[in-house]
Amino acid sequence: MTSKQLSLTKTIQEHYQGLTAKGKILADFIRSRPDKAVFMTTRQLAAEVGVSEATVVRFVRQLNFTSYSLLIDKLREHIDTELTLLDRSKLTQSVVHTDDELLQKMLSRNIEDIKSLSQSIDLNEIKKVRDHIKNAKSVHIIGSRLSYSLASHMSWTLGKLRPEVHLLKGSDTTCIDRLVFIDPDSVIVIIATTRYPNDLIKVGKLVRRQQLKMILLTESSTCPLSQISNHTLIASSTGIPYLGATISLLCLINYLVESLSAEMGEELQLHQQKLEQTFLENDLLFLQ
Repeated sequence: MTSKQLSLTKTIQEHYQGLTAKGKILADFIRSRPDKAVFMTTRQLAAEVGVSEATVVRFVRQLNFTSYSLLIDKLREHIDTELTLLDRSKLTQSVVHTDDELLQKMLSRNIEDIKSLSQSIDLNEIKKVRDHIKNAKSVHIIGSRLSYSLASHMSWTLGKLRPEVHLLKGSDTTCIDRLVFIDPDSVIVIIATTRYPNDLIKVGKLVRRQQLKMILLTESSTCPLSQISNHTLIASSTGIPYLGATISLLCLINYLVESLSAEMGEELQLHQQKLEQTFLENDLLFLQ
């Protein structure tokens, strides 16, 4: 089995005894500070542990990775799938003396995530996704655990633009019943956040077997569904999500829906007039 197939933890364990003294220093640092190492270049990693850049390159080869970027990809996968809540808590703990300091730290982290989204977003892919959602007979949005709240938000906002928008809970087995009989001209949007629930992965595989159009919204390219989705939009996190990183995904969803709104024209106006009339007739909203 190659290093690409093994988890990073097992890869390092297998090769640890054969590493040089400096290689073991690098391995120990990566295992103890994956949150820091995952964002480092070879030069930054070398400087951090006090070795040469050439030593880092040799270390990568000793672990049987053909490039440093593949090692970083495996480290990101390790963070996304293997770290427990306790692990994440230890990595994200820091000395905070006041509520104000905690607030500023949290806001700074969210701002960095939004900046990262603005720099990495693929507008061509966004347009393709937008076209599929606009032209589909129906749109089914699926989330599970943390991502269900994002799926609920997207289904509510998208439902203000077009008919036949449905919210499904990936952890509910009746979701599978619904998917079996969905019209083939429908679009399935799956929202997945780390740590990835097995039930959501099963649903994604069923969507693929049904040959339905699948759009994945996630915060990492290591999401298991990214290999089988028709289109993937990534809103990456710049840190290690402790209880979940949702800000950049929420911004991505809002941009996707609002940019779609700008393309709907008279169709949107008719849809929203019907909604507003229903709100009024059923006294749904508070009015002065």
